[in-house]
Amino acid sequence: MDKILVGISSCLLGQEVRYDGAHKYHSYIERTLGQYFQFRPFCPEVEAGLGVPRPAVQLRESGGHVRVVGVKDHSLDVTEALTAAATRQHDWPAGLCGYILKKDSPSCGMERVKVYRNDIPVRNGAGVFAEYLMRQFPTLPVEEEGRLGDPGLRENFIQRVFVRCRWQQLCEQPLTAHRLMTFHSRHKLIAMSHDQNRVRELGRLLATLTPENLEAVAQQYITELMACLKIVATRGNHVNVLQHIQGYLKLKLDGDDKQELVETIERYRSGHVPLIVPLTLLKHHFRRQPDPFIDASYYLSPHPAELALLNDI
Repeated sequence: MDKILVGISSCLLGQEVRYDGAHKYHSYIERTLGQYFQFRPFCPEVEAGLGVPRPAVQLRESGGHVRVVGVKDHSLDVTEALTAAATRQHDWPAGLCGYILKKDSPSCGMERVKVYRNDIPVRNGAGVFAEYLMRQFPTLPVEEEGRLGDPGLRENFIQRVFVRCRWQQLCEQPLTAHRLMTFHSRHKLIAMSHDQNRVRELGRLLATLTPENLEAVAQQYITELMACLKIVATRGNHVNVLQHIQGYLKLKLDGDDKQELVETIERYRSGHVPLIVPLTLLKHHFRRQPDPFIDASYYLSPHPAELALLNDI
């Protein structure tokens, strides 16, 4: 499998582009995710021509508007330069399957960036480039490197990257109603683990498919699917999906195997084992008793097992 193209703040790969001429190298991103992702580094502050090194900047509210100004010299205003640098990036991000941003940055911070109001910081801002990226490409999975330390957020982001990659592969072929329905069928159980109400809405949307509205429905579908997947899956929703999958085995397992599976799912519900345990047991049974729907679904193997993303959730 070819590596998946993912954008990233240049400093996270060790490029010395920060205001002080340093970097913020992140070993997990390069050494682990780099086995599967091809990174496309970008630094909006360098692109804006601010230089390295350069005066440190911050978000500061002025006259009801948030500006990017110097930390020491508030008369240094680089808002327009950063905005222009962001809006020039209107082509290549569309080909990405995800983006990893530098937290707390006035240009790249995704959320909770300090905005100074009368010299009092309030963590409710977003970096200029990050804000543009998320607004212009709403279906693009975006995450900050700091949040990748959280097992649930890490798995959520990487799962979305793989789903978007598969969507792009789908779009490389002539789009048909059958291919769209197959894509939905293969991702339905994953989506159910995030938000079952939204999955029902996706089903109702696909029920309106006609040859005339195929393109419009497909665009609305991927927008709503990615919004659904952005919701971090809960243990309770995973239990519901596991029990749903268990139903495909009810006529195929003997009493002892059924009881073992029920107990394993219950142990996951109570937090005594991670998700990988019931998934592994289910995969064992489906290898012996194949089912075409489950075999085609990505739920049991949403991303490479080597990433071990399901071991801690």
